[in-house]
Amino acid sequence: MNVQVQPEKLTPKDFASDQEVRWCPGCGDYAILKAMHKALADMGVRPENTVFVSGIGCSSRFPYYMATYGFHTIHGRAPAVATGLKLSRPELDVWMVTGDGDALSIGGNHLFHALRRNIDINILLFNNEVYGLTKGQASPTSRVGQRSPSTPMGSVDSPAEACTFALGCNARFIARGIDVQAKELGELFSRARAHKGASFIEIIQNCIVYNDAVFADFTEKAVAADMQVHVKHGQPAIFGKERNKGLKLNPKTFALEVVTLGENGVTEADILVHDEKNRVLAGLLAALRPPHFPEVLGVIYCDPAPSYETAVAAQDAVARAKGPGDLDKLMRSGNTWQVT
Repeated sequence: MNVQVQPEKLTPKDFASDQEVRWCPGCGDYAILKAMHKALADMGVRPENTVFVSGIGCSSRFPYYMATYGFHTIHGRAPAVATGLKLSRPELDVWMVTGDGDALSIGGNHLFHALRRNIDINILLFNNEVYGLTKGQASPTSRVGQRSPSTPMGSVDSPAEACTFALGCNARFIARGIDVQAKELGELFSRARAHKGASFIEIIQNCIVYNDAVFADFTEKAVAADMQVHVKHGQPAIFGKERNKGLKLNPKTFALEVVTLGENGVTEADILVHDEKNRVLAGLLAALRPPHFPEVLGVIYCDPAPSYETAVAAQDAVARAKGPGDLDKLMRSGNTWQVT
């Protein structure tokens, strides 16, 4: 008689390594780490089947603090390492942790290819709009006018928008969360893992030392309800302390605008209903930023497509079915010539 033994249910502590967590006191990374520990336990995943890959930066210390497999790679190249890992071991859950500087500067090219290929990895981009590890220089997402050691008179660069970038790379899953919103982050992590293909989550993360309170205009408790809209598929985009505000699509301008229920005849029927499969709508939502609009949080876009490693495996199976090849014949075939 075969008796199947159910694996022991793990707790968040089972996903925490024995390493001392070393980020600045008050750093948003602590909250993200705790949210991940709990999310993995809630999802019932196994540490031995889970891998975290990172590049360089404060966020990239993440693998040390996970009781899973992990790789701390080089600056900007985490997508390449994660891609190779998923191709060679497709059965593993592969998570990639990066920052706005690591991913969108030196790593922009690698991130682009991981997203457009739709490799089945979960990409977490911690965005604090600054280079924290190297002492506060302006990053690709820093705002115009930001003063830093590298921009003492204020940055004149136009900042990159992480979710808009991902959409332009043809990513099939794009979401945004906030470091201290553990419940919502856990839900996003679960959705990302369930999605087959590249999953991209931008996590708004406070750097208490070099860019403190840069997101206060929508993260502070006093304003959060009025400056955050959590979108969910099939539900109206309503927000506000009184749940009386919403996003409406203007049919004449094809632009989103903030409206108040009860004013100018506006009813709930006028409020935009989120469709996470609508790519055009995803572009409009991803581009909305405070102070003129609320920060859009949740799954902005999700429209699955065949993943890269699945297609590669299918081609590999066809090649193997033809039997062993002849390397010598291959080397002497095609465009060859002899120099005499």
